[in-house]
Amino acid sequence: MSTPDINTEVHNAFEVIKNGGIILYPTDTVWGIGCDATNPEAVAKIYALKKREESKSMIVLMNSDRMLYNVFKEVPDVAFQIMDLSEKPTTLILDNPRNVAPNLIAADKTLGIRITKEPFCFKLMERMKKPLVSTSANISGLPTPNSFKQIDRHILDGVDYIVNLHHEKIAPRPSTIIKLGNDLQVKVIRP
Repeated sequence: MSTPDINTEVHNAFEVIKNGGIILYPTDTVWGIGCDATNPEAVAKIYALKKREESKSMIVLMNSDRMLYNVFKEVPDVAFQIMDLSEKPTTLILDNPRNVAPNLIAADKTLGIRITKEPFCFKLMERMKKPLVSTSANISGLPTPNSFKQIDRHILDGVDYIVNLHHEKIAPRPSTIIKLGNDLQVKVIRP
């Protein structure tokens, strides 16, 4: 069996996402379920697969400041300081997102985002030219799997494509989550 190639996997995942599908993929933290963050039907498929209430929002991965400014008109300066100083992946919850599927936006008009440098995710978003939904690969309320082997059969069978990279890797902890309002109020949700 040949070693999986990142470019082939990016191509395969892109083709599925482009057609409204959902993928199972390795992120910079845990295994994630993802789709085009601008496609409300694909987002709804993820909520259904996870058996998750739409009121519990999911985060979105981005690969550049340009993508960040496409989704948020205003980004507090402290957001960049937090991202630059963070030693581990950090999710920021920011106010007033736009240009994403409405069913991703929380009731309080916020959206959780993370800028990622993970090579597969980065290259996939470069190809998509859009943000990527990222939610843990578990049924809502059940533990987050630490490795590919721990992912529930329901999830494996429910996605349209499983990225063939890092199946042997044990995931680090989930990201730190910080809520950062345009009023500069900072609240740590998950350290």
